[in-house]
Amino acid sequence: MLVERMTKNLTTPFIFSRKCGLLSNDEAEEDAKKMEELAFAAADQHYKKEPDGDGSSAVQIYAKESSRLMLEVIKRGPKVNDGELADKATDLRGTIFDISGGHREFIEADEAKELLRPLGEPGNSYTKICFSNRSFGLDAANVAAPILSTIKDQLTEVDLSDFIAGRPESEALDVMNIFSSVLEGCHLRYLNLSNNALGEKGVRAFGALLKSQNSLQELYLMNDGISEEAARAVSELIPSTEKLKVLHFHNNMTGDEGAFAISKIVKRSCSLEDFRCSSTRVGTDGGLALAEALKRCAHLKKLDLRDNMFGVEAEVALSKAISQFTDLTEVYLSYLNLEDEGTEALAKALKHSAPSLEVLEMAGNDITAKGTASLAACIASKQFLTKLNLAENELKDEGAILIANALGEGHGQLNEVDMSTNAIRRAGGRHLAQVVVKKPGFKLLNINGNFISDEGIDEVKEIFRGSLDMLGPLDENDPEGEDDEEEEDEDEEENAEHEKGLESKLTDLKINQ
Repeated sequence: MLVERMTKNLTTPFIFSRKCGLLSNDEAEEDAKKMEELAFAAADQHYKKEPDGDGSSAVQIYAKESSRLMLEVIKRGPKVNDGELADKATDLRGTIFDISGGHREFIEADEAKELLRPLGEPGNSYTKICFSNRSFGLDAANVAAPILSTIKDQLTEVDLSDFIAGRPESEALDVMNIFSSVLEGCHLRYLNLSNNALGEKGVRAFGALLKSQNSLQELYLMNDGISEEAARAVSELIPSTEKLKVLHFHNNMTGDEGAFAISKIVKRSCSLEDFRCSSTRVGTDGGLALAEALKRCAHLKKLDLRDNMFGVEAEVALSKAISQFTDLTEVYLSYLNLEDEGTEALAKALKHSAPSLEVLEMAGNDITAKGTASLAACIASKQFLTKLNLAENELKDEGAILIANALGEGHGQLNEVDMSTNAIRRAGGRHLAQVVVKKPGFKLLNINGNFISDEGIDEVKEIFRGSLDMLGPLDENDPEGEDDEEEEDEDEEENAEHEKGLESKLTDLKINQ
């Protein structure tokens, strides 16, 4: 299991692999086996030195050693033979042309000519260009076009995000048409057109470029004003998404009708690994369409649908798709109006899938203690979890203690838990602190915005004594806060008895896995 996980990490594209190269499956598996053996040997040697210990420190040694070895292999990149060594030694920065650094500013013709001069040099090896954070006017675009035409056949990655900011619509559309025409026919694996307020007109202005793409692996259209019509245009213009692995539509005004168009793209993207459709104003009908389309994406690793209006019906449908995602490592389902019913459906689906889940976010979903039992059972089964966010729900002490119990055994990689704004009191806060403080690599517990008494805050701080940096701010905690169900005249002694009884009742509660 651990060797398989290491192999998967070594063969998954991310920021380091772009710089250092991606390992083949065979090479990754070979390295993973060696890493596991070395890490186990180091941990075993440490354990033999303390035979009376409980083994927890040896587990920490194993985790640290395997992480160190993993980083070394990633930085090393694929092994090369002597004939390839000289090419490997070439400065990788020579393949990336990036002018996005510095202040955001307009670029006119003279500056563009000087700025883009390296692209026109004979024999250059640029395969990736990033023009983000610089605003191209019509004159600058006309300067860029002939330069880009000389290297279009070698380009594989193009980032034109935020490159027309502040330009009048007519000029912006002309600029987009120029870039689209000159880049038409590029064999791109990566295309980023985010932050350009495209709308349908902008999408169609890039029509020539989009229509010519048959090998895209990553497409980003975030904060682009992708409306219903614009989403339809994207679906219409891109001829093939069979190789698409990353598709991001964050922060658009897509709505249900636009979601129908996006779902058509998703249905055609059977290789999809990372799908983001967050903050897109999608409601129940659109959510149902996306859920149905996602059933085709068996290789999904990351799913982000935050901040939409799916509601219970769409989430129940989504749970059926999620039950198929065995490779899922990150899932973001905050602010979707899940309520207890939707939460239970998703939790049950996740429990029996996604064995390597690392990130789970379900904040702002009106989840109560009633819906927490299924969620806790799911969390208990996710031993690779690194981050858990259940903020802005209604878990109260009962739900908080159930979640703490779920995290009690194992979860050695857990480093962040957010249970803020959940009407949690002294018992829940204390129990969460007692559990997470024992985790070897833990970094942050957020229990701000709750109803923890002053005595409870003191107890939590005592638990984190010597490591207060692991405890988030408590400036919004309200020790006088009252739950609607509690009597306003309930005194401190009664509160304390209630909390002791609740904690005693729930601490030993067995979570069915």
